[in-house]
Amino acid sequence: MSKVIIFDTTLRDGEQAAGGSLNIQEKLEIAKQLEKLGVDVIEAGFPVSSPGDFKAVECIALEIKNTIVCALARAHPKDIDAAWEAIKGAKHPRIHVFLSASDIHILHQLKKSREQILEMSRDMVTRAKKYTNDVEFSPMDASRANPEFIYQVLEAVINAGATTVNIPDTVGYAIPDEFGRLIEGIFSNVKNIDKAVVSVHCHNDLGLAVANSLEAVKHGARQVECTVNGIGERAGNASLEEIVMAISTRSDIFNLTTGVNSQQIYKTSRLVSELTGFPVQPNKAIVGANAFRHQSGIHQDGVIKMPITYEIIDPKKVGIPASSLVLGKLSGRNAFRERLAELGYSLGEEDLDRTFQAFKELADKKKNVTDRDIESLVAEEMRTVAEVYRLERIQVTCGDRGIPTAAVKLTGPDGQILADAALGTGPVDAVCKAINRLVNVPNTLTEFAVKSVTEGIDAIGEVLIRIESQGITYTGRGADTDIIVASAKAYINALNRLLASRKAAA
Repeated sequence: MSKVIIFDTTLRDGEQAAGGSLNIQEKLEIAKQLEKLGVDVIEAGFPVSSPGDFKAVECIALEIKNTIVCALARAHPKDIDAAWEAIKGAKHPRIHVFLSASDIHILHQLKKSREQILEMSRDMVTRAKKYTNDVEFSPMDASRANPEFIYQVLEAVINAGATTVNIPDTVGYAIPDEFGRLIEGIFSNVKNIDKAVVSVHCHNDLGLAVANSLEAVKHGARQVECTVNGIGERAGNASLEEIVMAISTRSDIFNLTTGVNSQQIYKTSRLVSELTGFPVQPNKAIVGANAFRHQSGIHQDGVIKMPITYEIIDPKKVGIPASSLVLGKLSGRNAFRERLAELGYSLGEEDLDRTFQAFKELADKKKNVTDRDIESLVAEEMRTVAEVYRLERIQVTCGDRGIPTAAVKLTGPDGQILADAALGTGPVDAVCKAINRLVNVPNTLTEFAVKSVTEGIDAIGEVLIRIESQGITYTGRGADTDIIVASAKAYINALNRLLASRKAAA
């Protein structure tokens, strides 16, 4: 079977989703997981867009060894030069050049002629080719462009050295049959198309990004650009997990394969959700909480007798255990380690000790500890590895007629014990003020969000906090059955990220 190249743009187009900004450390963490997932290309960012994005792409390029690292560039010399400067340390670098090709964009946004677009496309691919042999070109808004002009552009850029030509449905306008005909027309009318890989990049404005991408694959496209959980600009991009599992599950139709290790899908989905702060909807295909849950009595009966009756995918294939091992306060260390392994986590002894201790503390508060609880614990404990400050104790008093007061004890640098108290407009405000008195790092709280990890009154609450300092945003997360404690953990986590960033920049 021939292979479909999986081009992941979670760190570039995915990050463009409103409110989904990631810092350098978070982008690097996701990039490492994408490499484990086995994607072929990681589009690490848009280097010319900001110094922070340049640095993130540069760090990823130096760290990732087995995957192509791609940088995006407009059809401008400074963009292409910046892209190369950011990825030149990569073992497998790629420059991705894009330029609008639809009359709507050419006339109203760029205010240029088709001839000028053709010349710019050719010249900028030639410039990128001087830096690396791996050059991709995208005629933006191709699904609304004149097909004959698209053929011209593609022939010109392939002659100039483009090795991948990507056909974007930039605004999610295409319908599958229509998009398939566009791809078919490209293979029939671009004379030198055999010298390049045909790629597609579909947006989900009409909910058809995955359908359009798969239709393109049926017509010969051999690279699909997608994102984890389908995040991205506006309604998002084609969902990586849906593309991969559709090709795998319906091999009878596609007769194709990908290089993705599907057992890493769920773990990658959770990581991206956690770091971006975008929850995965319960009914999301492949990775949603309800994707492998059955409530109908008829369905349950069928699954008990033979899972394939109502499950077209084995949950284990995407990293979700088929059965649930119920853990509680009497569970031992080996059972806990086994459950972690089933969920895709391999922790060192020190991390395992700390996480198991947190599990035991949680089990004393909850009758049953679910998979989601365990995942939250792992995420919480793994965030504590490089802490400057750690929460030791917190006490809060509040009420409708009282003044909210918080007393906080922290472990600081060199194991120093710090304690203070503060008043606030509410318990969380009081906690943050008390922590600020101890840490003394000026910042502004810009976002505070709470969600329940599982059902029930004893559920773990996860808190996301974003703070801003000197124009840079830092994200912190915390989890606990007590939402005030979770808030304190999240705030300290954000402050630790701020301090770590400053230390790295020093």
